[in-house]
Amino acid sequence: MVDLQEEQAAEKPDFQRYLNIARRRQMQFVVPLFIGWLLVWGSSWVLKPKFKSSTLILVEEPTMPKDYVAPNVSDDLQDRMQSITQQILSRTRLLSIIQNLHLYQDGRTKRSPEEMVERMRKDIAIDLVRDTRNNQITAFRIFFTAHDPHVAQEATSALKDLFINETLKSRQEESQGTTKFIEDQLKDASAQLAAQEAKVHDYQATHQGALPEQATSNLQILSGLQAQVQNDQDALNAARQQRVLLQSQLDQYRSAKELPVTPGVMPTGLTAMDVNLATLRAQLVDLSSRYTDSYPDVRKLKEQIAETQKQRDQMAALEKKNAGVGGSSMDAAPGSPQAQLESQLQANKLEIANREQAITGLQQRIGEYEGRLNATPATEQQLAELNRGYDQSKANYDDLLKKKNASEMATSMEELQQGERFTMLDPPSLPAKPDFPNHLMFCGLGLAVGIAFGVLVAGAFEFLDDRLYSEKEIKNLLPVSVISEIPDVVNTTDEANNKRVMVINWAATAAVFVVILAAAAISYLHS
Repeated sequence: MVDLQEEQAAEKPDFQRYLNIARRRQMQFVVPLFIGWLLVWGSSWVLKPKFKSSTLILVEEPTMPKDYVAPNVSDDLQDRMQSITQQILSRTRLLSIIQNLHLYQDGRTKRSPEEMVERMRKDIAIDLVRDTRNNQITAFRIFFTAHDPHVAQEATSALKDLFINETLKSRQEESQGTTKFIEDQLKDASAQLAAQEAKVHDYQATHQGALPEQATSNLQILSGLQAQVQNDQDALNAARQQRVLLQSQLDQYRSAKELPVTPGVMPTGLTAMDVNLATLRAQLVDLSSRYTDSYPDVRKLKEQIAETQKQRDQMAALEKKNAGVGGSSMDAAPGSPQAQLESQLQANKLEIANREQAITGLQQRIGEYEGRLNATPATEQQLAELNRGYDQSKANYDDLLKKKNASEMATSMEELQQGERFTMLDPPSLPAKPDFPNHLMFCGLGLAVGIAFGVLVAGAFEFLDDRLYSEKEIKNLLPVSVISEIPDVVNTTDEANNKRVMVINWAATAAVFVVILAAAAISYLHS
């Protein structure tokens, strides 16, 4: 039961033991604490001060609405800020500022250009200011730290000028580059469009007459040619019939010359003429029942009937005359019916030849137009492919032309500084107090370091001390139980000495913390 109580007591924190240790090691904790704090805080007064100058630059939106003129530069300010920052923090630009302001050239230490550039990069800080509503960048601050406040201000001003000028220059160059790129693309698109247009024109010129838009006119011309062939064929048939008739009449005249004249008997030629007239009139009646009087065959047949009637009358008169003179010569004299028949027959043969030649020519033209109509589907497909390429090139050209005009307007807007730009809102400040070292911060840091150092020293002393200070320690050391203890025998002198040591310790402790508080107040006033 006793062992169980001892185990439970061992599990609980022994605050009394820790309190006894603190009492024993008070000065061994306070002195290292003060030394550690003093070293850290004192170093803040030894270190060379640094002054930080800052300026606030406002990001202004374009004065021209985007609905009127759309900017042709990147709208992502975050990306552009990174790009501009990299350009400004480049070796060339920083070396220019270093040389102009004679930075990092104290004469005692010679630094290489790379070292000076790297050190200046560490002394530069950029803080973005965002809108809490949409998280958009509305402004940014530029900080520069230097040992001289005026140098810090001048360097900050130089960086500010670089940011403003570089941003304007960068936007103008980017806009001009975009316009130049679109112009180059537009030239290529124009060349492609001209090539496609030339292909279409060459194809149309090569296949002139067989183009799809000419199919209707070709079909109409073909129908007209076919109708003309039919008319010429009908006229040819009529001419051939007339040739047979004229040849028959001429043969009858020639037969009449060889026959003797018998008074009172009608020549057989007149009979044939009458039969021919009857036949022609029968044909006229047949055609009139189907066609109007203006039909070409009807008109031609009427003319033929009239001519045959005239020839019949002339023949009848000639035969009467021959019958009266009793067998006079029947030779064909100029102007005689026989001569007229021969002339008409010759003209008829010429007409037939012309008709046949005209029909042959028309049939060739019909074949040509039929070939054009047959080739129209293939021509239409090939021309559609060429037109499709032309339309695509034309659409690409129109789109690039529209973009080029918009890009030129955007470039003009950037050149007139009407686009997004940086404006200095707060000029570079002249720091009145150093930004580094912060004495108050060093005071707090020194206190933390002192406490850690004091705990470490007091703990080391306690660990190296082999004396026993409590009954529990004796019980833990001996394997047997403790029967009795010998109390401390303290006389009056020892008691007075102990009180005097305790007062000194507490006084020293109080003095240390008073000094630390005073130092904190001084640090606060200098911060």
